[in-house]
Amino acid sequence: MAKLLLEARDVSKAYGLRPVLACLNFDLYDGERVGLVGENGAGKSTFLHILAGDLLPDDGLITRRAPVSLISQFGDAAEASLDPALGSEFAAPPAREGLSGGEKTRRRIAGALSGKSQVLLADEPTTDLDAAGIQRLEKHLRAYPGALVLISHDRALLDGVCTRIVELEDGKLTSFPGNYSAYRQEKQRRRSFQQFKYEQYRAEEKRIRTMIQRETELASQKTGMPKRMGNSEARLHKREDTVVQGKIHQVRKMFESRLGRLEEVERPREDPAIAMRLGAATPVTSRTALEIRGISLRAGSRFLLENASMRLPTGTRTALLGENGCGKTTLMHRITAFRQNPAVRVSPGVKIGWFDQDHAATLNPEATALENALAESVVPESTVRTILARLNLRGDDVFKPLKVLSGGEKAKVALASLFARDINLLILDEPTNHLDVYTLEALTEVLKSYAGTVLVASHDRTFVSETANRLVFFENKSLTTFEGSWPEWEKAQHRDRTLEDMQLEITRLQMRLAVLTSRMSAPKKGDSPEKLNAEYQQVLAQLNALRT
Repeated sequence: MAKLLLEARDVSKAYGLRPVLACLNFDLYDGERVGLVGENGAGKSTFLHILAGDLLPDDGLITRRAPVSLISQFGDAAEASLDPALGSEFAAPPAREGLSGGEKTRRRIAGALSGKSQVLLADEPTTDLDAAGIQRLEKHLRAYPGALVLISHDRALLDGVCTRIVELEDGKLTSFPGNYSAYRQEKQRRRSFQQFKYEQYRAEEKRIRTMIQRETELASQKTGMPKRMGNSEARLHKREDTVVQGKIHQVRKMFESRLGRLEEVERPREDPAIAMRLGAATPVTSRTALEIRGISLRAGSRFLLENASMRLPTGTRTALLGENGCGKTTLMHRITAFRQNPAVRVSPGVKIGWFDQDHAATLNPEATALENALAESVVPESTVRTILARLNLRGDDVFKPLKVLSGGEKAKVALASLFARDINLLILDEPTNHLDVYTLEALTEVLKSYAGTVLVASHDRTFVSETANRLVFFENKSLTTFEGSWPEWEKAQHRDRTLEDMQLEITRLQMRLAVLTSRMSAPKKGDSPEKLNAEYQQVLAQLNALRT
C-alpha cells in the first residue's frame, strides 16, 4: 500500500465573514498526481498554502509526513535554492530587477524542483510560460518521485499529468478518479442524472398538487342544500354531506402529507445563454479587418521582427504563437496604436478592443464588477449580467467593488466589459492567465460564437485548439501564417515529417543500390553473385514501393 505523505483533517478558513474552506479532509499518498480544480475565489490557492504551511487554518490539523515544496503563483525563488542544472534546463535567469513574468515563473519552478521534496504543490505553474516551458514542466511533473497537487487552468497539462481530480466547491472537496477529461465526463453524467431526478421530482410534485386541487374542487361541489327539500331529508343530506366532506378532506390531507414528505431535488445549474451575438453591433464590410506590411520590431539592439507582414481576414479567429520574449505583446501594442504605425492598416469600420495582461489597470477599482462591465456597454444590463454569469461571476459577486476581487475575477470583468462594448476586433493578450478551467471553457464558447474578428496570444494548447481557425507563428524574425486550426497544423507537421523521413529513406536505398551495382559489376573475393542480386532486387522493390 502506498505511503500516506500528507493529510488534512477538519480544515476551515474564513476571510472576515466569508467562509472559504469548511471542515475539509484530504489525504495525499506517495505517487499520486492530484489536480485541484474549482472556480476563481473558491479557495484553491488558500488550501494549497495551508497544506504547504505558509498559511494557518482557522481550525483543523495538517500532518506532513514528508518534506513539502511549493511552486507559488507569485514572488521569486531565492538564488541559493536553485540547482544549476535545473536552472539551466528551465532557462531561469539570475535574480535581478525587471525580470519578466515568464522568467520569474521559470525561477519558481526550478527552485521548487531543486528542493527534491517528496511532496510538490504547484499553484498555476504554467502562468506566463511558453509552449516549450510547459512541455519541460509536464515532463518533470510526470516523472516526479513523490506526490503532487497541481492547480492549473491548462487542461492539456491536467490531462497529461493527473491521476485524480479533486474539486473544491462551496468550501467542500469532492474526489474524482482519472484525469481532467474523465472528471468532466463524470461531472456531465452526474449533472444529467441530477436533471433526470429534478424532472421526476417536478412531475411528481405537479401530479400531487393536481390531486389536491381536484379534491378541493370536489369538496366545493358537494357543499350546498338542494332546493325543495323537507326537514328530514335535509338532516339526512347534511349527515351524508358531512361524511363525504370528511372523506374528501381525509384524501386531501393524505396528498398534502405526501407532498410534505416529497424530498426536494435541486435543479442543476445551467450556463445562461447569451441572447444576442456579441461583436455584431457594427459589422465590417471589408474582407480584411487588419493588415500589417513590412513591420520591424526591436528589443534594444535585437530584432524581434524584420520587414514582417500579416493579415487578419474579417470574422476569423487567429492565434499568435511564439516563445516568451519573441515579441507577441509588443506587436499587439503596435496594432492597438495603429494610428502611429503606418505599417499597420485597419479597415474602415473596425473598432479595436484590447485585453492587456495588465487588464486591471483599465478598470475602476472603486466601482463594482457590474458598474465596470457597464461603463461602455452598448447592450442592456440584463445582457451584461448574463455575460458575467456566463464567465462564472454570479449573484452578489457582481456588486462587489473591483478592488476586493481576485485576479481571475478581475479578468472576467475586463473580458465582460470588452464583450459588452461596440467592438468588432478583439485583441487578447494571454486571456487564459488566472482564469479557472470552468471560465476558460465558457470563454472558449463565447469566442467561438463571436461575430467579430479575434487575435489572441496564448500558450494554452487546448484553448488555442478549440478557438483559433488560423495560426500566425513568430519564426526567424518573420510572421508565418497557417490557414487552419492547431489540430490541422499538427497533422500537417506530421505529414511533413513523414515525407521528410520517406525522402531520407529513398536516399538511403538509392545509395545502397549504387553500392550493390558496383559490387555486382566488379565482385570482390567472397562475394556471392546470387546473394548480391537477391539483395539488389529486395532494395529495388522497397524503393519502388516508396515511390508509388
